[in-house]
Amino acid sequence: MKNIAVVILNWNGEKLLQEFLPKVITYSGDARVIVADNASTDQSIEVIRKDFPTVEIIQNESNGGFAKGYNDALKKVDAEFYVLLNSDVEVTENWLIPLAKAMGNPETAGCQPKVLSYHQRDHFEHAGASGGFIDKNYFPFCRGRIMDSFEKDKGQYDGEIDIFWATGACLMIRADVFQKANGFDEDFFAHMEEIDLCWRIKKWGYNFKAIPSSTVYHVGGGTLPYSSPKKVYYNFRNNLVMLLKNHEGYWAPKLYYRMLLDGVAAAVFLFKGQFKAFGAVFKAHMYLHGHTRYTLKKRREIQKNTTKYNSSGFYRGNILWAYFFKGIKKSEKLNQRLFD
Repeated sequence: MKNIAVVILNWNGEKLLQEFLPKVITYSGDARVIVADNASTDQSIEVIRKDFPTVEIIQNESNGGFAKGYNDALKKVDAEFYVLLNSDVEVTENWLIPLAKAMGNPETAGCQPKVLSYHQRDHFEHAGASGGFIDKNYFPFCRGRIMDSFEKDKGQYDGEIDIFWATGACLMIRADVFQKANGFDEDFFAHMEEIDLCWRIKKWGYNFKAIPSSTVYHVGGGTLPYSSPKKVYYNFRNNLVMLLKNHEGYWAPKLYYRMLLDGVAAAVFLFKGQFKAFGAVFKAHMYLHGHTRYTLKKRREIQKNTTKYNSSGFYRGNILWAYFFKGIKKSEKLNQRLFD
C-alpha cells in the first residue's frame, strides 16, 4: 500500500490527533500517513513531532477550510491514491485493504468504508453511513441515515454498491482524477464539497462505491455542531450552488422549486423560534442571488468537459415526501426501483 497516502486535515485538533492517530499509524500498513495542518494555533505540530515522528507534516499557510485546506495540501502529495480522513475518525484493523481492492477497477474514481458512530457504535453516523445518495431535488441522504434518523447496523447494508457520493470523512480517491477535477470547489469552504466533487467526476463516466467490509467510527460534529447556524448556512448555500453548477438540463425550474422548499424549511425554523437558523437560510439565498452569474460560469465549464454522465446512486424519488409524509425512516424501505 505504498501507493496510498492517508491525509488528515487538522485545525487546532491536538487532542483528536493524540486520540486517533495511533490507530491510523498502527492499522494503515505501509501507507504514508500525513497531517495537513490548517495554520493551527494550538500545539498540534509539536504533538506530532514529539509523539508521532513517522507522520509527515504539511503546513498550510492559512485556514482555508476543508476545501482549500485539502486542495493546497494534496498538491504536495505524490501518490496514486489519496485517503482523505477526518481527524475524529477511529480506523479499524486492515481498514485500507478492502478500499484498495475496490480501486482495482479503473472505472471507480473513489470509495468509502462503512461509517459508524463513535459514541453509539452499533448505529450509522451522519457523515456517509454506508454510502451517499441524492434525490431528484438534490437532497442528500445515506444508506443507513435519512435526515436525522440513524439506523442500527444489523449488517443490512453490508453489500458493496454504487453510490452517488462518498463521504469526505473517509474518502479514498484516485489522485490523478482529483487533480484533473481541480479538487474541491474552494468557494464551498466546508460542507457538501465532496458531493459536488463526486458529481463532477461522475460526469466523466466514473463511479463511486461503498465498501462496508471496511469499517470506521466517526465522532462527528467536530468542526461545527450539527445545530450550528453556520452549518445551516453552509448546507443550504452549498446545496443550491451545487445544484446550479451540476443539474442536468435547464436549471431555472429546478433551482426555483428548491428555493421554495428552502422557504418552507425557513418558515419551520421561524415557527420553532430558531431565528438564527431562519437567518442562515435567508443569508444562503442572498449569497446565491449575488453569485448566480459567477456560478453559471462554473456550470458552463463543467458542461464543456462532460463526457458520459454516470447517474448511479441517483434516487428519482422525493426523499422529503418519503420521510415526512410516508414515514419512511429506513433506506431499505425506499422504493428500490427509483434508484439508478
